[in-house]
Amino acid sequence: MEKLPRLTIYHAKQCDPKRCTGLKLKRHGLARLVTSIKFLPRRAIVLNPFGEIAFSPSDRQRIENFGLAALDCSWEHAQKVLSAHVKGTSRCLPILIAGNPTNYAKATKLSTVEAIAGALYIAGFKNKAEQLLSIFVWGHTFLELNHELLENYASAKNSTEIIEMQSSFNFGSDRY
Repeated sequence: MEKLPRLTIYHAKQCDPKRCTGLKLKRHGLARLVTSIKFLPRRAIVLNPFGEIAFSPSDRQRIENFGLAALDCSWEHAQKVLSAHVKGTSRCLPILIAGNPTNYAKATKLSTVEAIAGALYIAGFKNKAEQLLSIFVWGHTFLELNHELLENYASAKNSTEIIEMQSSFNFGSDRY
């Protein structure tokens, strides 16, 4: 059985603990939480919405070797949190649609578990993405909403292809 890559979540303590997907992943033993940016693993892939390079399947090897890190902070405070030096290799996720109840059907407004699951799926860890989402009642919704997008992104060779795919998708349609 394939081992789950090391998952680290920077938790800024800015959300409702009862609804926090990062805390739930920790409670299930699926991720390690850190409360300071400086404790993010060096050389890991850091999912950063302000990253300049798109996450792609070519990031799989780095995830296997060094892990995947996500930033769990409110959107209003994200820029401030990320202005500090973030260790690791920053990558922004391609456009995905939220399946969580708070931001349902909103492009790019993903919960922490959705961001991690999206990255794992794209990097070829489809079963691990499904495993993480399975602990949430609404987890399957994220996969259903994004199935076509995730499959397309997972077939890309690199970041450039991801960007080309995004520009060819019609995100202005009624579907989103």
